[in-house]
This record gives sequence, structure tokens and C-alpha cells, in this order.
Amino acid sequence: MVKTNGNGEKVKSMESWIWDAACSIRGAADAAKFKDYILPLIFIKRLCDVFDDEIDRIAEKVKSRTKALQLVERDKSIVRFYIPIKPKDPEKERTWDVVRKLSDKIGQQLTDILRDVAKENKDLQGIIDRVDFNATTHGQRDIDDDRLSKLIEKVSEKRLGLKDVEPDIIGRSYEYLIRKFAEGSGQSAGEFYTPTEVGFIIAKIMDSEPGMEIYDPCCGSGGLLIKCELVMEEKMALRCKEKYAPLQLHGQEFIASTWAMSKMNMVIHDMEGKIEIGDTMRNPVFKEGGKLKKFDRVVANPMWNQDKDSLPYVNDDFFINDEMERFPAGPCGGKVDWGWIQHIYSSLNDTGRGGVVLDTGAASRGSGNQGSNKEKECRKWFVEKDLIEGVIYLPENLFYNTSAPGIIIFLNKAKRHKDKIFLLHAGKEFEKGDPKNYITKDGIERISETFKAFKELEKFSRLVGKDEIIKNDYNISPSRYIQVNDAYTYRPIEEIVEELREEESEYAAIDVEVKTILTKLGFKYG
Repeated sequence: MVKTNGNGEKVKSMESWIWDAACSIRGAADAAKFKDYILPLIFIKRLCDVFDDEIDRIAEKVKSRTKALQLVERDKSIVRFYIPIKPKDPEKERTWDVVRKLSDKIGQQLTDILRDVAKENKDLQGIIDRVDFNATTHGQRDIDDDRLSKLIEKVSEKRLGLKDVEPDIIGRSYEYLIRKFAEGSGQSAGEFYTPTEVGFIIAKIMDSEPGMEIYDPCCGSGGLLIKCELVMEEKMALRCKEKYAPLQLHGQEFIASTWAMSKMNMVIHDMEGKIEIGDTMRNPVFKEGGKLKKFDRVVANPMWNQDKDSLPYVNDDFFINDEMERFPAGPCGGKVDWGWIQHIYSSLNDTGRGGVVLDTGAASRGSGNQGSNKEKECRKWFVEKDLIEGVIYLPENLFYNTSAPGIIIFLNKAKRHKDKIFLLHAGKEFEKGDPKNYITKDGIERISETFKAFKELEKFSRLVGKDEIIKNDYNISPSRYIQVNDAYTYRPIEEIVEELREEESEYAAIDVEVKTILTKLGFKYG
């Protein structure tokens, strides 16, 4: 999947420690709230330890940590993040020791420390200073000082400096913790977490090159952007390239706490990106010259089946009169799925590619219905313009807010196979897990490599011509075209109902035609 730095055990050890730390406050807050305390605390521990490493580096030249700290105070730009936590004896004590020795009013003092760090670092403002370790609910502390002390002690067990753990290992462990929170967060998990395997499949198919600009309009915890960078770095390592430009990562997130999580995740992976806060559908932040900024790659996992009723400002006029002309295919009906796809398309440059995760219904809703259907008309526009490169049908029970399978729709403004769509049915490419299924490393490789090669495999993948798509009324779901096996396989009820409607429509048309012929021949019909 990604490099292990020669030691997969390091990752396992880090993951075990990081989860043990989270569990040390079990009972003080519900699972969904663990992340509000443990993520910022591990984040600040990493910043403290890296800061000490930078101070040690300077101290080697000036022969004293005290002098090194004085130099940094005068010119804070010589370190990435300035940490204003001051040990009493800098020669013997480390920065984190100040936190570890807190014994009175721990919640308030810790909150003050994080706010002081944020004041000194513009890039951290709104990220770590939003956490209140002294918060109360109905007069009771959400996490009392005793539990907070245990949490600090658990976090103190491992040093997270530059010489202790590489960004790849701590970053993957941090993502592991985010996933564990997702497992216990029910419906809300989908707001911030895309399964790791899905992220790597998208990143491998996006196949980004150094220096490319990558964008996620609803970035959640930033996982899709980070995986694009990791996969690009892995590719450079295989090419024996040591010097190359990193990807230029851009993301926008609506939920403030999730935006903060994304910023922390980016820093903990030692990556830099522009992560902005706000409602992308209503007000996209990334613009150039008053128009929508264009990117080399766009990746996204927006809220599935988002009803327009949940977005009061979204109606047909919103799509028709958009000042940035993001919606060339027009209004998308009762769901906003194809509104997101249109925004993504409009954010791509002339050779840009996009990958978006959606519910399976987005590929088939409206097909076979008599009369006009706005969602189907949007699909029709994309098919007729030959912008859909392919669709992957994912296994069931991968995602944390639903047991249903999802799909990935890939857009490409410079398609290789004209007037064809590559469809891949990965519905059986999984292993059973608890609480969720997962795709193995080999499965990730099989899916991504088959897609990149547009290789047709029986019961797995095929190139489908535009004529066949039109014949099926612009249904682009792989399950419509690829028979996985003869046994029963799970398919969304919505998709089955749409097919039954289509068949009823066909039968009705045949019935009329037969009646007409028999009437002309003098036979009574019906």
C-alpha cells in the first residue's frame, strides 16, 4: 500500500500505543468525543518533540539549549512551529515535561497552553485552540483532571520526534486512530472518514505527478489528499528519485471540527496544504481571477444522497444562475450528487482527472422512467460529452455510515478510450472484518491496476460502448453490465426497482406495438 520504512512492527506498535492512549479515558466521554481530546494532545506532543529536535540541532552549534531557545525567541522563523512552553531548566528538561508535570487545574492549564501555541503560530489558529479540556456538560467536567492526567501520562510513553518516528509511521497511526473513532461514531463517521482502501484506490488511479495541484472540495479529515501524496512519493521511490516537488494540496471543509482535524492530519504527516473552511457548494474558496480555480486532479467523497431540502439555498435557479457557471449539465433533481460531480468537472483543467465516491443510486436513478428526470439528464450530458472515464462498484459494508456498497465515478477531460466507459465490479473483492469489511493490499492493487490498464476480465471489468449505455437509458452502474456470478449478490433495492420500471416500460411499448399489428390484421386484442 505504502512504504513501511522497513519495519511494519513499528506501525503496529505505534497503533497499539495510540489506541491505548485513547482508551485511557474511556468512560469520560463517548467514543465520538474521544477524538476531541486525544487527537489534539498527540498533535501537540508531536510538535513539542519536533521543536526539541530543532532546538537540539541549533544547540549543537551554539553549545547550549538555553542559547538555542534564546535565538529562536528572537527569530521564530528558523523553526517550523514555535512552541512557547518553557521548561525551568532547558538543559535538562524537555518541552513536553512542562505538560507532563501539570498537577493542579490540569484542564484549564492545558487549554491555556494550546491557546498560547496557537497565538504564536498562525497556521495553528482555530485548530488546537478550539479544544477546551476544562469543558463541562450540565455542571460536570467532560474529562476530569484525574482522567486527563492518565491520558497525558499515556501519551508521554513514546517520544514523537524526528529521530524517533518518521512522518509516514506516525501519520499512518494517526489515520488509524481516526478510523477507530469512525468505527464508534455511527452515522457521523461519514462526515470525516473515507475507508483507507478506497482512498488508495483513488490515489493510485489518479496517478499524480510531482508538483501537480490536487483538490478535494469536501476534504473531511484530509485522507484523500494525503493518500495522493503518499502514492506519488511511493512512485518516485520506485523511480529512485530523491528530489521532486511535492503535490500542491488544496481542500475545503464545511464542519469546523473536521476542518481542524484535517489541518492536524496534514501537519502530522509532515505535509503542507491549503485547507480552507466553508460551504463549497454555496461558496467555493479556491478561485483565480474571480473564476473557479482549475486543478490537475480532484478527489472527493461528498455526503451521499444529500437531499436538496437539507440545503435550503439549493434549487433549480441555484444551478442555472451560478455566477461561476459550475453546473453545465443543469439542475440535478432531488439529490445533490450530480451537483458535486459538476462542481468537480468544472474544477478540472484541460487535461484534468477526477474521482468521486458516491452511493450506487447516483449511477442509475431515473433510468427507465418515462418522462424527464433531471438526475438522468445530468448523466446523459456527461456521457454525451464523453467525460466519464470509468466507474468502480465497491464491496458492501466498507463505509462507516452505511452497509451499502458505493461507487467511484472517474472523470477525465483527456480520455484515452473515446465513446467508451470502463466499468469494474469489485463487489466480491473484500475480506470480512469487524465491524466493517475491508479490501486487502492485493485487492487494492488488482482493482487499481486493472482500471489503469483498462483490462477486460470476465466477471470483473469491461469497456462498454456509448451505444450500449444509451440503450440502457444512461445507466452507468457496473452491476448492470457485469454479471459477477450466478449466485445471489447484494444489489441496492433502488437499483432493482429502477430496472423493473424500465422493463415495465419496455413491455408496455411491446404490448402497444403487438396490439397495433393485430388490429391491422383484423384480430381483436385484449
